[in-house]
Amino acid sequence: MRSKIVAGNWKMNLSQQEAKALCKEVNNMNIGSEIEVYIFPPMLYVSDCKAISTHVKVGAQNAYPKDTGAFTGEVSMWQLKEAGIEAVLIGHSERREYFNEDNALLKQKLDAALAHGIKPFFCCGEPLEIRQNGTFLEYVKKQLVESVFHLSAEDFSKVVLAYEPIWAIGTGQTASTEQAEEMHAAIRSWIEEQYGKEIAENSSVLYGGSCNPGNAQALFACENVDGGLIGGASLKAADFSVLVAEGTWTILN
Repeated sequence: MRSKIVAGNWKMNLSQQEAKALCKEVNNMNIGSEIEVYIFPPMLYVSDCKAISTHVKVGAQNAYPKDTGAFTGEVSMWQLKEAGIEAVLIGHSERREYFNEDNALLKQKLDAALAHGIKPFFCCGEPLEIRQNGTFLEYVKKQLVESVFHLSAEDFSKVVLAYEPIWAIGTGQTASTEQAEEMHAAIRSWIEEQYGKEIAENSSVLYGGSCNPGNAQALFACENVDGGLIGGASLKAADFSVLVAEGTWTILN
């Protein structure tokens, strides 16, 4: 049975004290018994959050594929592992768009994370122009083929995928349940083609794109949506608590 996951990406927000306070609130939330909760704080705060968290897993928003070397400003997967960090975001649309991270680099990051036993949350998704011209399925499949589908079945089973319709991130727009389910079902079908039905059925695929307390229940009820990678709503304890509460998931099979 695949995991149900809610992950909060705090992006470049919060002071140290605000981050610690939010982490404490998240850690004390009423988390559903079958739900895994992750938070991805800014890099400066991951150690603080790791020290606080007992029920919530802490990840990093980014890391570099090389272990050591003259890469000023970067943090390696090896260093994350040394700090006890359990997961890392790879391929977020903002890293692709603002920092020009391409599929080849993301493949290296994915391999490095797995080599050091860090759980990758690999993000994929299409911009508005690709959605509008109707080639969004081909676009997302290419991202997976070029960065992810080289993995062995054993390694792939350790990856969480997150579909982010880029046109819905930070815009207030959200993919309809039909749009979300269409893409998630397609992703699962591609996994089955590559790795077989059992792995496809047990792979977690999250939705990310302006997911909030008002739409989460409908999105999470989609057959192939296994939770959410949450941005803005993860910065407000009251909002995030709704997403991780047992009630949000009562309509899941």
